[in-house]
Amino acid sequence: MGRRVALTFRFPKKAEPYADALRAVALEPVSFQPESGVSSLDGVAGLLLSGGTDIDPARYGAATDPRTQTPDQERDEMEWRLLDHAVAANMPVLAICRGMQLFNVFHPGGTLLQHLDGHAVTSQDASDPVHSVVQEPGSRLASILGPGPLPVNSRHHQVVEQVGRGLLVTSRSDDAVVEGLERPDLRFAVAVQWHPEDQVARFAAQRRLFESFAAAF
Repeated sequence: MGRRVALTFRFPKKAEPYADALRAVALEPVSFQPESGVSSLDGVAGLLLSGGTDIDPARYGAATDPRTQTPDQERDEMEWRLLDHAVAANMPVLAICRGMQLFNVFHPGGTLLQHLDGHAVTSQDASDPVHSVVQEPGSRLASILGPGPLPVNSRHHQVVEQVGRGLLVTSRSDDAVVEGLERPDLRFAVAVQWHPEDQVARFAAQRRLFESFAAAF
């Protein structure tokens, strides 16, 4: 069980880059899909929350913006319960894109801005950088990635608005958007807004993020 990681997703094809990045650092991904009905992390030692559709705004007490995607209630519920389990057990958590957004609203007071132009950039090569991020000095993310500026990809249209209680902002884009969060009281609880799983083969810093996740087991 020591190196088995719950990997959450809705569509198997979308999960492949995350699974490959975990295997590259000797972690074994274990599939957790909403239709499985699983709501505990028994049998695994960590949690990776992957990207996907928008979180239901009701989770953070907001009315739905017309530009927000149709909520995936089953996935929201599954990941909320799994994150609750992981936090309570102090398991390593890595949250990516949608995962970071859920990580934020899971914590009291955390909210999202439901639409932001200019950050949902697609490319034929998913590893292509489109902007840079700078890490907060002294943060875990800075110790892993360096202070920056670090080139990252970007495929989101929602961002952190109010930061959840107990979380630290550890990375921002060049237009001041929150791109990294962490919870310092836990063994490893790091969230990023970009998609490092697509960049691990091309950029050493992105691989270091997964290596640091693995080192927390």
